Amino acid sequence: MKLLFIDIDTLRPDHMGCYGYGRETTPAMDEVAREGCVFDRYYTPNAPCLPSRAALVSGRYGIHNGVVGHGGTAADMKLQGYTRGFKDDFSLSSLFFVFKKAGWRTASVSSFAERHSAWWFNAGFDETFNLGKSGNETAEVVTAAAKDWIERHADRDDWLLHVHYWDPHTPYRTPQSYGNPFENVPLADPWITPEIFKTHLDHVGPHSAREINMWDDQKNPALPRHPGAVLTMEEMKRFIDNYDTGVRYTDDNVRILLDLLKEKGLYGDTAIIITSDHGENIGELGIYAEHGTADEITCRIPMIVKWPGKPAGIRDGDFHQNIDLAPTAAELLGVEKSPRWDGESYAPALEGKRAGRDHVIIGQCAHVLQRSARWDKYLYIRSPHTGYHRFDEEMLFDLEADPHETTNIAELHPELTAFGSKLILDWEYDMMKTADDDRDPMWTVLREGGPYHSRGYLTGYVKRLRETGREEGAAWLEARYPGELKAEREPKVKP
Repeated sequence: MKLLFIDIDTLRPDHMGCYGYGRETTPAMDEVAREGCVFDRYYTPNAPCLPSRAALVSGRYGIHNGVVGHGGTAADMKLQGYTRGFKDDFSLSSLFFVFKKAGWRTASVSSFAERHSAWWFNAGFDETFNLGKSGNETAEVVTAAAKDWIERHADRDDWLLHVHYWDPHTPYRTPQSYGNPFENVPLADPWITPEIFKTHLDHVGPHSAREINMWDDQKNPALPRHPGAVLTMEEMKRFIDNYDTGVRYTDDNVRILLDLLKEKGLYGDTAIIITSDHGENIGELGIYAEHGTADEITCRIPMIVKWPGKPAGIRDGDFHQNIDLAPTAAELLGVEKSPRWDGESYAPALEGKRAGRDHVIIGQCAHVLQRSARWDKYLYIRSPHTGYHRFDEEMLFDLEADPHETTNIAELHPELTAFGSKLILDWEYDMMKTADDDRDPMWTVLREGGPYHSRGYLTGYVKRLRETGREEGAAWLEARYPGELKAEREPKVKP
């Protein structure tokens, strides 16, 4: 048997045909979905990129493995300490090492480890192919390396190839020669009305419509698909076109690999996993071109599994998280499960059986500090640090009625707000009881100056808000974060 593991950065499931999207963005991946199991409620417990893949490969929540941010202490795995043997426990229980234990050859085409100085990601791989652009490579380069590896190993049994595509990730970089396949295709879900878009233009916080470049509207001439700002409804539509184009371009490249497997006679004996690390805010919560929140938009991810011998056409509606993949792989391969894993196997789901949770806890500490509870049709978000967005500290959304999180109903439903808060509190209590130390890395991020991507920008951003007619927002930030403004403005003393 073989496994092709397609890992697509920043892929929103609700922008895929197999998840109900009205544009033809993913015809190749939709075919795989019809032949296997599609998971509708699948989440990363820690977003964005670095924390998500730390959870994936370790099978542990960030509160246990230590990685919840993009910089500072909380961007590194916790050291095992005095119990470490000749090899550490993480290396011997990582997701890809599960396949090595089963006797498989393992390889990866990805620059992720270099991009984030996250060399632990490579644990369990016999071969790694870093294409040298630190995540800025486009799909055709990745596909060429993956094709070469498959062709050289076509006659071998029991291999795993991890293929990492970046194209939907900001900044949007699909080659200009590809054009815009959606130029004359209406938006599939035109939820951003002129009235909503006006509120986006007044939004306070990085990656707003006026500041696609995070803190300003600067545009890189080398990235013509990625604007510095989105100021009209027409520009907003073109912006979504460019995200969808990145998804379709990736899908075309996935098609090339699937066709190669069929050409070599390998397709039937090859398991295929298609997933992502996180989604993408495209207007939700006033944010564009970023994966900066602990919500349905950023933390819900696709998971499609085609496994030889398992039935086709399965749709699973239980809650799962990416930490569940390691124990699932272990069960499918007959490998002993690690006691270190927080995840739970969902192998029975591949046959249409129940194997999930009734809720999940999700978090974000790179752009904001948020922990959230997702259950039934509700999402509750608590924000110890808003990342300079003008968020309420507590937010509650009814995702059936309001899938794009436009209306905070926390004050209308205090009983649901309290329930969501208790889910988080109970989870934190259980996690700290079983932690290797007494450190919750979310609070480490706060003590070290706040979310990595917001550090050092507040003074300049307050000034920009005033220059662009958002005086009320500037005053709000000054009142909400006086200590951080003071710290930025005081002269730094060398140690």
